[in-house]
Formats: sequence, structure tokens, C-alpha cells
Amino acid sequence: MRTLKPRLAALAALAALAAGASLVGVVPAVAASPWGDDAAADVYHDSGQGALDWASCGDATTPALQCAMLEVPLDYARPQGRKIKIKVDRLPATAPKDKRQGPILLNPGGPGDSGLWMPAYIAGQVPADVAAEYDWIGFDPRGTNGSDPHVVCDAHYFDGERPDYQMGQGTEQAWLDKAAKYSADCAANWSWILPHMTTVDSARDLDSIRRALGTSKISFYGGSWGTSLGSTYGQLFPSHVKRMVLDSIVGPTISWYDHNILQDKEHQRRFEAFAEWTAKADGVYHLGTDAAAVVKNYNAVEDALRKAPVSAAPAPGNIGPAEFEDTFYGGGYNFLRWPRMATVLSAYLVNHDTRPLNIAYNRYAAPGSDDGAFPNYNAVQCTENAWPRDWEYWKRDQAAVNAVAPFYTYNNMWYNAACMFWPYQGDEAGRLPITGKGLPPVLLFQATEDAATPYEGGLAMHKALPGSKLVVQNGGSFHEILFHGDACLDDTFVAYLRDGTLPSGKGLIAKTCAPEADPTPVYVTPPPAAAGAKQATAAGSTAPSGALPADDPEFVRGADGARF
Repeated sequence: MRTLKPRLAALAALAALAAGASLVGVVPAVAASPWGDDAAADVYHDSGQGALDWASCGDATTPALQCAMLEVPLDYARPQGRKIKIKVDRLPATAPKDKRQGPILLNPGGPGDSGLWMPAYIAGQVPADVAAEYDWIGFDPRGTNGSDPHVVCDAHYFDGERPDYQMGQGTEQAWLDKAAKYSADCAANWSWILPHMTTVDSARDLDSIRRALGTSKISFYGGSWGTSLGSTYGQLFPSHVKRMVLDSIVGPTISWYDHNILQDKEHQRRFEAFAEWTAKADGVYHLGTDAAAVVKNYNAVEDALRKAPVSAAPAPGNIGPAEFEDTFYGGGYNFLRWPRMATVLSAYLVNHDTRPLNIAYNRYAAPGSDDGAFPNYNAVQCTENAWPRDWEYWKRDQAAVNAVAPFYTYNNMWYNAACMFWPYQGDEAGRLPITGKGLPPVLLFQATEDAATPYEGGLAMHKALPGSKLVVQNGGSFHEILFHGDACLDDTFVAYLRDGTLPSGKGLIAKTCAPEADPTPVYVTPPPAAAGAKQATAAGSTAPSGALPADDPEFVRGADGARF
């Protein structure tokens, strides 16, 4: 009974946890889906299955955008078995046929984030003649968004007010119960697909898209986890790669558990940089003239929200300490948020106004519609590595990390806690080894201060792909560093897409670009409250904030609120 077994195992873990037992060995390891059989997949596609029937997406902003659903095997080792569907869109090439360069597939990371926005957006970031030469292809990864099925385990998992992230606040058991139940619910309803949502499975979906497009080669751009997807595709199908760009890179060998620890330490560095920047602007924010004072005031706001959370409206629930932390960690992705983040603290402590906090939370951290990204995130990470199953191990290990990186460690730990109970896991070997054999030169982009995909990952990927060229933004901190207006970076990307031109540097780093300037310190005054609305205070409710404009520079397309 494949459907029942995972649920019983996860519920057994929950029962053991409630009894105070060790979790070692409670949940059985189930091997990740096999890497598959190319010959079997060939038979499936050559039979005429998996075709694309394009139709207008009905996008008024980009009327040329076309959408389709692609049928693919659930399990590529059994290509004639159960099928699922992947939602795909494209912005077709408009150049003369002899100038066209084929399709470029796009992925923003996540794992599990939708890429349907990417064709129109990225094509709009490059010169018109280059944009015209490619078919720009976006897609929703299996199990997410518009793909079928759309996996939902608990649509309200992130609704506020969630238990406090910090150990010592009496919420440890609540988080363990919450994570165990989430895993059990996923297993109860989706055991048939969860083992088939790995990076390898998604890489094979990329090749299904290639086949359906009727082309022998594709180009690829991936950011964040998309770099793991792209390098995995290149390992499985090197002869099908024309050009490949990896932006903000996940190291190819590190376990997901260890990668999260790297994130914790890098987010701590970025938070300290924010505190130093804010201290220099004490005349604007009045939060102290040294970084330690700013950090103390940050902690003071979090402590106050433990006692008196504020309304999250229009998002559900309240903003307590967990929601507050989620609002701030996004500064590690995009430092253009720093003025708003500093305003949140200043408004709360100096002006007794919680409206900036409400606005920032709704922009950066409030849960949206359940798009399937979180189940996909867990299915990828929990399934691809052997995670520790003993809570006492987690507690000791994470306490050591928290001692040097308190800003993000426990936030990140609880976000990933479902992997402690996940009914499927890989072995110690981890993800598919990456060697770069047979690949054309791959262009790599990495910022040295990236918190989500730390610099070590870019160096490790460059080492794994011997023919690659590494472009480094020294001192840069954006996560996904292209398309922010930096000509040194963007022109390198365009030259590669135009004719395959690569940076000429011969050393470890082929090209170095300068970082962007820090943002100007400004107090981001909230809009006037609607007529009849109460002024927000630490004890009162807050006014709705409205939607985030798509062109807001504080917003990172495809990475906003994401972990990778």
C-alpha cells in the first residue's frame, strides 16, 4: 500500500516526538527516483506523445505570449506509465528564420517557483535584436502553479501568527508538531508524486520540453536553484546544450542541510551590513550611531511583537516575531530594501507607528496563494539528501550555528524542519555528480556577498565545469545579479547570447565587476490612512497596504521571498 505507508511512517514519527523519543530511524529512507532511461524516454517521445498545442495566454501586456500544457511521464524509468502535465509558455522569436538561435529555457529557482513571468521579462532586458533571435520559454515545475497536478499539503501553513522561531520561547514542540504534521499530510495525499519531484526529474522535464519544441539543442538561463537544475540538465544531456548561463550558484556537491548553514552565516553578514548602514544614517532613522545599537533596537521590536502582535491585514492573521523576522531576512536578497527596513524600526520605536511594518510584511513576507512551491521545495531538498532525523542532533548543531549567526539560523531551521520527517530521502551520496563532460562553455555569474547562494557555490561550480567562465561581482550582494542595470554584468550576458562570446580572462575569475552603490537613506513615509481608518500603533490595528508594483526596485522577480 504505497499511499498508506508514508503516512503511517510520518504519523509514527509525530507520535514518537510527542512521547519525547529520539527520531533516529523512525521514518524509513526511500530512495529518490532513479535517473531514468534515455532509451525508454526516446520511445515515449518518438511515439508522438508529449506534443505542444500553443494558444494565446490572454496576456494583455504581452499579447504575443503563448501557453501550452505538456504531458510528461511521472516516472521517466516507466515512460508508458502514469502521466502528469507541465505548463509552458513562450515568447516566439521574430527575427528572420536564418537569424534565429532556437529556444532558451528559463528558471528562476525556488525550488518550485513559477517561470511563466520570465519570457516577457528577460526578453525585455536585452537588446531588441537579441531578443528577436530566441524563443523565450518559461514553465511551471511539476506539481506547482499551473502544472497538473497542483500539489497542496497545507494551504495555510504560513498564515500568521506562527509560533516564535527562537528557541527558549516555548514554541519548540509547536514547531516540531507543525513540521511533522505537514510531512504526514503531504505523504497522505501525494505519495504517488513526491518521490518524482527531484532536480533530476525536473531536468528530464526540460528535455521533454526540448523534444516537444522539435529542436536538437536548447539554451538555458537559471538563477538560484535554477543553477542546480541547469547543471543537472547539462550532466544528463550535454549534447543538447547550445548555451548555458547560471546566475547565483548552488554548489554542486554540498548537502542541502549544510547549504542552509552557509546561508545562516551569510545572512548574518548581510544583516550586520544593514545595521552598519543604518547606524551611519542615524540622522534619518534615529536608531543609534553604531551597529550594535541598531541590532539592539531590532531585537527590541521583535520582543515587543511577542507581547503585542499587530494585524497583518490584508494578509491573514497577525504579525508576531516570526512574521517580523521573515520581513527582514529579504534584505539579504536585495539591499534596496534597507531604507524600508530601517523605516520599519524607526517608525515603530520613534513614532509608535506600525503602518510601515504592515506594508513591508505584505510586500515581502505575507503568504500568497498556495502555488505548490513549498511542497516542491521540500520534495527536492528532503528527497535528494540524507537529512538528520534526530531532533537532539538538530538542536545541538543549530545552537552552535546560532551562536555565531543568530539573525537567521532558527528561522531557516524551522523552514526546513519538514525534512526531519519527510517520508522519502536520498543517500549520503546526495545529488547527481556534476563533471561538465561534453558541455560547451558555461557562463557563471556570482556575487561575493550573496546570502542565499554563497560565493563558495560559484567557485565549486566553476571547478566542476572545467570549460566554464566565472564572472564575479566583487562586493555585490544581489541574489540573482543580472538585470539590475549593471552594464558590466548584463553586457557580458548579452554578448554570450548574441554569438557565444565569453570573457577573455584566463584565471579563476574571467571577469570582475564592481558592486552597486548603497541605497540613499530615506524615511519611507507610509501613504495616508484611508478615511475613517485608525492610526496604527503598537497596540492597534494597521491599515491595508495595497499591492506591490511589479516595477518596484525592492522587488526581486522570481526570488522575492524565496529561499534559493
